[in-house]
Amino acid sequence: MLKSQNLIKPTIAIVLLASLWGCGSRPQQPTENIQSQVISLATANATPASYIAQATKAAEPATRQRLLLLAAKGYLNSNQPESAAEILTALKKNLLADPELMAEYRILNARVLEQQGHLGDALTQLQFQSTWQLPQWQWNNYHQMRVRLYEKTKQPVLQARELNDWSQHLPADEAKPLYQQIWTLLKSVPEETLEAQANKGGDTAYLGWLQLAYLAKHYAVDPASLVSHLDGWQRANPSHPAALQLPQDLQRALNTKPYHPQHIAVLLPLSGERADIAEPIRQGIVAAYLAEPDDSVSINFYDTATGAAKAYQQALQNNADFIIGPLLPNEVEQILSLGQQPSAPIVPSTTTGSAQPTPAQAVSPRAAPPELFLNHTSKLLVNKDKYYFALSPTQESADAAQRMYQDGIERPLLLASDDNIGHRMAESFNVSWQALTNEPAEIHYFSADKMRDTVQDALNVSDSQDRIKQIKSILGNQIKADFRSRRDIDAIYMICSNQALPLLKPYIDVNFSVFAEPVPIYTSSRARQDDSRQTVQELNNITLSDIPWLLQNSSDSNVSSLWPSWGNTQKRLYAMGFDSLQLVNKLAQMRAFPGYQFNGRTGLLSVDSDGVLNRQLKWGKYWHGVLRPQ
Repeated sequence: MLKSQNLIKPTIAIVLLASLWGCGSRPQQPTENIQSQVISLATANATPASYIAQATKAAEPATRQRLLLLAAKGYLNSNQPESAAEILTALKKNLLADPELMAEYRILNARVLEQQGHLGDALTQLQFQSTWQLPQWQWNNYHQMRVRLYEKTKQPVLQARELNDWSQHLPADEAKPLYQQIWTLLKSVPEETLEAQANKGGDTAYLGWLQLAYLAKHYAVDPASLVSHLDGWQRANPSHPAALQLPQDLQRALNTKPYHPQHIAVLLPLSGERADIAEPIRQGIVAAYLAEPDDSVSINFYDTATGAAKAYQQALQNNADFIIGPLLPNEVEQILSLGQQPSAPIVPSTTTGSAQPTPAQAVSPRAAPPELFLNHTSKLLVNKDKYYFALSPTQESADAAQRMYQDGIERPLLLASDDNIGHRMAESFNVSWQALTNEPAEIHYFSADKMRDTVQDALNVSDSQDRIKQIKSILGNQIKADFRSRRDIDAIYMICSNQALPLLKPYIDVNFSVFAEPVPIYTSSRARQDDSRQTVQELNNITLSDIPWLLQNSSDSNVSSLWPSWGNTQKRLYAMGFDSLQLVNKLAQMRAFPGYQFNGRTGLLSVDSDGVLNRQLKWGKYWHGVLRPQ
């Protein structure tokens, strides 16, 4: 191993000598005349050393430079960017003004920067001139690398633009996969961003993509309007790839009929020990109805305290054509189990709570109405008319992983409470983080009586303090030394309750050494303080996720005046009830077109293929005792 390492410097010295040879006079008797036209830069199948050896024998400068570029490519292929960089540096001064050589030089330089982690510099380096006459494989490499760099730097709009530019250099059949990538990226971009980008102008084809994605999001809930606007878009863009063949999910959204129920049933525990949880949801549903009253729609509430199945059957007898609820997990499971049993006859009735029908009254069973459950279960029943909406802590921690990734965090440290919800949230974060980075997150669980010890162990403070004790035992207590904490993490995510946060945060603060720069600290809505300004003062610089409605100024003034005893938990449930009614007419399109997102009070909402509603939360930061939106 040592021998191979020692060969690197002599090899680079040969490279430097070979490059210098390119600016000197041509030797009178070259050992071998290698013709440049037979040397392709497309692939580097030989070893870097063999290319360097051939370069020393080549007579023509263009040939030598091609071989040295292939040697640099070989080093990059074997993950040796430093050796590649030395070759490229040696070539820089005397590089011939040949478009193919200049293009390859820039690609390789960008690859060096990419492997060294300088992604922004790599993008700056990777600029081709549109007038260059290059082989198609080189244009492909150029665009492919820029797409990859935009993906790594989390710039989906620019990534889509690059894909569009690339597609215009390809035959239609080869460009089709790029069209799908463009659409996948843009349909996940907020419509405000799409509109702003389209207003900037630019390439006609790319503007067409932006406009189409905006129309799909803005009008997805109303297929009739969407059809009308798409017709106008197609007339304005007759040769656009998407005009010739609409994306499949957009076509599904056009063909999907929205829900327009007239009798909405809401199943909640209106009495008993769980009524306090259900009351804010009920009030939210009522508030949403009063905000947009519709005389053609009726809403009836059914108490699940005496049995969810009984309340469900009662709602069906009263002609319910859409059901919201139930709320509790065991109640959701009860209703789901009914769908797996033989259908019982249902008698329509106009009176709530009517008696059970006699056999003479029985009618043919009808299909169960669409349903928006207000919770998840461990085993979801996937059905095109069943949806699952919950203020899920595990969804929130998965969303936190997305946010931290977008913030450029690379090595997060998780401090999670050693209980069921702490473990579930940490595992959900870890799954999402590994999907984004292919690396696991580092997790430390703490109990109430071991919080300080866990923080010190997680930050490697305990090891530092042990070393200081050993030194003092040898040299005497007069030695002064400060402990050191680890420097390899770049963020901390705290998974804890609002009671634990005021204790956990100070432990983190005091266990960062004077030698380490404090890292960003994130936490979830569970840790948000309700109304203690004095306590919050200690939490400066914590970034916290919560529903958008609770991060808006004066968003809950009316609610606070009507229900002054409610804390943030009740207000979130109220917002959930408000959103649940507003979602009814949108769910079918949201499921058919995953790019369609609804700006709800509880988050930016979307529906996956299983019918689960996912929430993207807003973020705020504590500063001077106030949680300020970011």
